[in-house]
Amino acid sequence: MQLLLVEDDPTMQTTLQRALTRRGMEVAAVGDGKAALTQWVGRVPDAVILDLTLPGLDGLQVLQRARALGLRTPVLILTARGTVGDRVMGLNAGADDYLPKPFDLDELEARLRALVRRSADPGATPVGGNTTQIGAIRYDKDSGALYLNGEVMELTPRELALMHALLAQPGHAVTKERLYELVFPGQLDVQYEAIEVVVYRLRKKLAGTGLTLMTLRGLGYLLRTDAQA
Repeated sequence: MQLLLVEDDPTMQTTLQRALTRRGMEVAAVGDGKAALTQWVGRVPDAVILDLTLPGLDGLQVLQRARALGLRTPVLILTARGTVGDRVMGLNAGADDYLPKPFDLDELEARLRALVRRSADPGATPVGGNTTQIGAIRYDKDSGALYLNGEVMELTPRELALMHALLAQPGHAVTKERLYELVFPGQLDVQYEAIEVVVYRLRKKLAGTGLTLMTLRGLGYLLRTDAQA
């Protein structure tokens, strides 16, 4: 297995490279985002281990640019930033798996091999332990990711936060005030009406998915399936 390890901490990079090499893997290691893209394009690996906190381009930017270039290599994000929001952002940027630091080396190896096996099967789709189908969208409650036809939906962090707020109360309207708090947490410089812009953009992206984002005057916003119309 040929791996690309993108890790800016020299000690972690060396330790991980040696450990994976001892397990029979060929590991190319780089420490910044631009070098990662150059290495990735020059010699496409079987899988990429990607840290999020990198100098120059951060991990999410590297991932987004790689996917834009058509690079479909399986990517496992390995980072100390392990909140649900970080995991969701990574998955929506195109990652295939996520392992927070500190981690167990056996688990890392198992996840990498699973990713490579899955990528060899073009019919495979991400599977979560707790998923819900809503219209044409599959919602993975464990990771918070949204899939459309087997592919992670391309949503901005604010659009994703809005979807999570609506999915947390299925069949119930969520007030504009509550959505503002969840989509723009602690951002006092953002105008209150900005939530309407996020709603507008998300509504366009939901077209054709079997879901409709409705405005209920005096109540807020409601997400419902077209079958409920």
